[in-house]
Amino acid sequence: MVRHGESTANALNRYTGWSDVDLTKMGEQQAHQAAKQLSGMEIEHVHTSVLKRAIMTAYLIQDDLNINYVPITKTWRLNERHYGALRGQNKDKTRKEYGVEQVRLWRRSYYTMPPKLSKPDANIGPYKYLDPKVMPLSESLFQAYNRIIPYYVDSIAPRLLDGKNQLIVAHGSTIRALIKYLERISDKDIDGVEVANGKPLIYELDSKLEIIESNRK
Repeated sequence: MVRHGESTANALNRYTGWSDVDLTKMGEQQAHQAAKQLSGMEIEHVHTSVLKRAIMTAYLIQDDLNINYVPITKTWRLNERHYGALRGQNKDKTRKEYGVEQVRLWRRSYYTMPPKLSKPDANIGPYKYLDPKVMPLSESLFQAYNRIIPYYVDSIAPRLLDGKNQLIVAHGSTIRALIKYLERISDKDIDGVEVANGKPLIYELDSKLEIIESNRK
């Protein structure tokens, strides 16, 4: 699993969520570095979100590994957690406005939901064929988990059970949700899990998809 390289919003310390932003030059370099760390692995399918910072990271990794022929699936279910009305705002500014503890809860708590948008991002771009009822106005990590894990169970786990290595290129909260599921981390302890941009997390799983070994510290 790889979190996308640094985005322009990361560089500006802004909440991003479902906003579509580009990679920075640093983000592109991080994608190339991730590819070096994955060199030698036989990857048979790539999964990413419908947000271009993740898509471009996946493309750069595929280019560097010369695996452009490998199927890639783009799904909104691997999108970043939806930050609702916070998106686009500077994180330091929100700490001054709402308080450090409130912002910590919005960012790291499992159940706390940021302030909601007034209307969903329905009927546009990659979401135009989705039922507007499934489109969030805001999400806690718990709510994001509930859309991410079914995709893992239905579309990634079966391929793993067939012995085929899978690459997931997604977002900080997406990967935190998957780490929680794979490592059975408690609702409370997931608060302390951080995911760095562009640093692959590699899990070796047994025939029941239980962890044998991982490089996550």
